Amino acid sequence: MIQPLAYIHPEAKIANNVVIEPFATIYKNVEIGEGTWIGPNVTIMEGARIGKGCRIFPGAVISGIPQDLKFDGEETTAEIGDNTTIRECVTINRGTKDRWKTSVGKNCLIQAYSHIAHDCIVGDNCIFSNSSTLAGHITVGDYVVLAGMVAVHQFCSIGSHAFIAGGTLVRKDVPPFVKAAREPIAYVGINSVGLRRRGYSSEMINEIQDIYRTLFVKHNNLTKALGIIETEFKPTEIRDEILDFIRSSNRGVMKGFGQGKLGAM
Repeated sequence: MIQPLAYIHPEAKIANNVVIEPFATIYKNVEIGEGTWIGPNVTIMEGARIGKGCRIFPGAVISGIPQDLKFDGEETTAEIGDNTTIRECVTINRGTKDRWKTSVGKNCLIQAYSHIAHDCIVGDNCIFSNSSTLAGHITVGDYVVLAGMVAVHQFCSIGSHAFIAGGTLVRKDVPPFVKAAREPIAYVGINSVGLRRRGYSSEMINEIQDIYRTLFVKHNNLTKALGIIETEFKPTEIRDEILDFIRSSNRGVMKGFGQGKLGAM
């Protein structure tokens, strides 16, 4: 299953049924799970931990050292979950001593020319369209979709089930369940299509809409909006996930489109 023109370091740990195509290069201190396919001209460098059933297409570079001047050679990893597909020329850098790893979850699709920098944590079932770019230290929840050429500033967080439109520059945190677009980035609705596909009921979707109307549409300032949500909405997992995300935001949360200074977050 390993082509003779591929190079595999003798200390690399390759599981059963792995296919490694010609001209792939596998460094030492690499682990690759069962049934994974490594395409031609893929480079997998030290610290890579690749799960089962993954597909990595030509030109991808996994676990390259961070593009961070503070990196001092520390032993870190880049971890790819089971059944994740990484398309052509994707680059995923390993971590630094900040988080000690970069990780991409299970069942993700990372499309061609995307870049995931050091110390990023990406959840399960995410889709990053062509040329999406994550700077360092970014956290992305489950089921997040980045359309083509999205660029995310370092240290930002993106909540689960969020959808970010193509070409958007993400300089603020994006809370869960929303659609985000425009320049500067702003709330443009909830990700109702994605939520329905994942089994969210009409009642749950209506709850999410009502919460975000309070935050982004009714021109409340952040403190007042959070107070209203906490006192007037019954406690649910959805409500608490939104509140916890906003309250833990370090970079500040994006505003609603058209809010301007009145509703800035």
